[in-house]
Amino acid sequence: MAMNKNVSRMVLSAMLIAVGILIPVIAPIKILIEPMSFTLASHVAIMVAMFVSPSVAVAVALGTTLGFVFIAFPLPVVLRALSHVVWAYAGAYYLKKHNDALNSFAHTALFVLAIGLLHAVCEVIIVLPIYVGTTSVNDFLYMVFGLVGIGTVVHSTVDFIISIVVWKVICHSREVSSISNVKEVKLALHTK
Repeated sequence: MAMNKNVSRMVLSAMLIAVGILIPVIAPIKILIEPMSFTLASHVAIMVAMFVSPSVAVAVALGTTLGFVFIAFPLPVVLRALSHVVWAYAGAYYLKKHNDALNSFAHTALFVLAIGLLHAVCEVIIVLPIYVGTTSVNDFLYMVFGLVGIGTVVHSTVDFIISIVVWKVICHSREVSSISNVKEVKLALHTK
């Protein structure tokens, strides 16, 4: 049974890596405001991987980064993708310890904010050396802390909402549910 679970995690990781690479390549909604790029749903595969396990989250973050290298994405994009390992692992580890964390609006909101902030800090750290001393102070603050920092929190939040919708569908699979830390999300995304 453990072998089947390992194979299932590996196959799911591979599928999520493929989706995680494909979305930024073919997505119809892309906004590029240097040094930031916003592609709707580009983090969904990694966020879904967080619901499965820390090892799957790390594998998907590393796999998508490697895919971006092979596609020859610009270095800042590749490095920002590599930074996803940090928040993906942290989020997956937390969900492993608190697998019911997404069953109330308050806990989910705090989790999304924490992941979004960690995601933003990681990406700011990546782009900081690129822009230090290359622009005016106002442009630097706008580009690095505004676009990358605040923009990443917003982008991460939107992608997390999409991830919850996707997870609510795929977690009903017995195969996926049997290998996942988050079995279901009881959180309603709408109010009555």
